[in-house]
Amino acid sequence: MTYGIKHNVAKSVVMLAKGLLIPAMVLGFSMASVQARELPNFTKIVDENSPAVVNISTSQKAQKHGFSKNPHGNKAPEGMPEDFLRRFFDDKRGDKGEESDTPEDPDEKSLGSGFIVSSDGYVLTNYHVVKGADEIVVRLSDRRELVAKLIGTDNRSDVALLKIEADGLPVAKIGRSRELKVGEWVLAIGSPFDFDHTVTAGIVSALGRSLPSENYVPFIQTDVAINPGNSGGPLFNLDGEVVGINAQIYSRTGGYMGLSFAIPIDLAMDVVDQLKSRGHVTRGWLGVLVQDVTRDLAESFGMKKPGGAAAARVMPNSPAERAGFEVGDVIVEFDGKEVANSSSLPPLVGVTRIGKEVAVKVIRQGKPKILKVSIGELPAEEEPKVLPASGTPDGDMEKRLGIAVVELGQEQRAELENGRKGGVVVQRIKEGPAQKAGVRSGDILLSLNGVMLENVAQFKRLVPELPVGKAIPLLVQRRNDPIWMALKIPADTKK
Repeated sequence: MTYGIKHNVAKSVVMLAKGLLIPAMVLGFSMASVQARELPNFTKIVDENSPAVVNISTSQKAQKHGFSKNPHGNKAPEGMPEDFLRRFFDDKRGDKGEESDTPEDPDEKSLGSGFIVSSDGYVLTNYHVVKGADEIVVRLSDRRELVAKLIGTDNRSDVALLKIEADGLPVAKIGRSRELKVGEWVLAIGSPFDFDHTVTAGIVSALGRSLPSENYVPFIQTDVAINPGNSGGPLFNLDGEVVGINAQIYSRTGGYMGLSFAIPIDLAMDVVDQLKSRGHVTRGWLGVLVQDVTRDLAESFGMKKPGGAAAARVMPNSPAERAGFEVGDVIVEFDGKEVANSSSLPPLVGVTRIGKEVAVKVIRQGKPKILKVSIGELPAEEEPKVLPASGTPDGDMEKRLGIAVVELGQEQRAELENGRKGGVVVQRIKEGPAQKAGVRSGDILLSLNGVMLENVAQFKRLVPELPVGKAIPLLVQRRNDPIWMALKIPADTKK
């Protein structure tokens, strides 16, 4: 018996089952499962929620010699490939975005999206959409254009709250991003390239993503098509509830490539409440600078498997210092929640109530330890300081590691954290264990195999005693940032 292939799937399955006298369920199919494969109908969600989505345009007075409103300019940040995360603008700077050669550029303009969160005119969008704007204009779905007042912003979460003078406005229904699950459908409405109320859909690809320089936002990753002008627009679930604010994409070209990131609405609404009530945002602060634990680092710390967040620096006068945290501690649990990697720690700390005492589980020298810490308030942002390269010239090459080190200069000593006076500077480096570990010329070596370094003489005494064939923890400071590295000396290396 044969069957044609023009029947629909459900009919073909039933006919095949009948023809062979085999129940459809035996074949692993059912009418319900076939129907469940149909794509969702988004029309009702769009009809009900589009009126609450707005177009946002900004203008900024002319600047001499021009500049790019993209925070990264036209090039990828140092150390990153051209595949980098882009916040979106419509810069009006010509087809290729070159800086103007004229002494003064025309007014800078940018386009974005937003959505109304209260009927009396509060509008939510991205901070980077309105950053530096002299005028912000909100265009409603009924084509009215209203000048908005900037109520407050939070750079760390990239959230901005606006207010327009209007009443009885349509309001977006706010959902709960913490209830999202990977694989569920989501929908974006925005103004890509100034095409108002463009609708795109996809699924949640991942949750809790950490992005460069965005430590306090556990992003929602989706495959929803997002393009310039979508920034600040809402991300809806199938119940028509806002679960995120579309903010960034990962792209080689500047356009959509299947990786989009949204700010969780739970976090954004907490920011809104704080901006309304006190005009600024406060976050919990632990006071440690952390990094991921690789397989080699886990071995050097005496851990059975990689995981957690390794403390590379404990800030002076911080809650962590008062609680007894030490450089080299690996934080694996915070307030009863697992810390899978370094990026999962800042959001956990940031949402913790200031003054609350929490238990933090760390691995110290291969053994678990519980520390009690009272969470402080995250200080204002500070610009990182770059240490000047100085020190005694002509260091001798240490052949076992393949580096030449010299003493710290006075300026370098003055810049070290916690009033430390010790450490050595890598003057030159060649192929060898140190280079393979990632050490660079100009790095300051702070700790070697658990011993805090004081000077070159001590360093030279320690090196011959280092074990071979085993990962050894090495703490370096680079551009004022401490970094843990795993140093491994091959078994055939001479002392």
